[in-house]
Amino acid sequence: MELTEPTVWSTDRLELGEGLRWVDDRLVLVDLLAGRLLETDGDAPTPLRELRRLDVPLGAVAPVADRPGDWLAAAGTGVTVLPATGDPRPVAELVAEAPEPTRMNDAVADPHGRFWAGSMTYAMVPGGGTLFRLTPGAEPVPAVTGLTIPNGPAFDATGTTMYLADTPRGEIDRFTVDPATGDLRGREPFLRLSPADGGPDGMTLDAADHLWIALWGGSAVRRYRPDGTLDREIRLPAKQPAGICLGGPDLRRLFIGTARVGLDSAGPQDGALLAVDVPVPGLPAARAGAPAS
Repeated sequence: MELTEPTVWSTDRLELGEGLRWVDDRLVLVDLLAGRLLETDGDAPTPLRELRRLDVPLGAVAPVADRPGDWLAAAGTGVTVLPATGDPRPVAELVAEAPEPTRMNDAVADPHGRFWAGSMTYAMVPGGGTLFRLTPGAEPVPAVTGLTIPNGPAFDATGTTMYLADTPRGEIDRFTVDPATGDLRGREPFLRLSPADGGPDGMTLDAADHLWIALWGGSAVRRYRPDGTLDREIRLPAKQPAGICLGGPDLRRLFIGTARVGLDSAGPQDGALLAVDVPVPGLPAARAGAPAS
């Protein structure tokens, strides 16, 4: 099955479809505000299957290395292990004591096993968000502060380049990452978008080091070259694309999660999971190092 146009991949409609990952030959995603962890197949549209339901927002997950079925999750106000069986196990409390009500948002593992998780205030207070770095066996580090709604980050195959979006500001910055320590340096502007473009939300890099971006409010996803110039835009039948990943058997199927939340009048495809095939494959999903017991 070749998908030349964005195709609805499930009958489900999500409140906020985020955190897409291609893991162990299936697509994993979250319905963020509903606290739901979901999966589906990549070869044909099927209904979403619920893996977990939490009583707090679930921002994103990463598979845990060498522990099949375990997930490291940005959930509620911190980071939690969702084991294959049994109850969630808290790993780190990050923002419960913030001056404004705050929750975790997007998160991802880098190729060196570190877990990067962003936070945002419910009121979207400018500067109220932080990107945290969690390294197994070490205390969490606030790696980037002064953000509003951090999304991503996205890493290249070597884990030495990181892209980070601040959605309401329309900004994506690029960082150099020390592979040994995870320390960030050399922050530089990569992309500045106008409100008419939509806000940069979920992101992923492909095998050619081009950056795919979901444009919240922009009804589109875009692919940008490493020099920041636009390579391709795909228009979508949903207003608020939020999460994005490349998967399928050859990693050339672009999956896009969308959202209904905040829309006065949601269209028939708002909140849908969409898919379209692209020429350049993606990168395998990175796995998080197992947190200390």
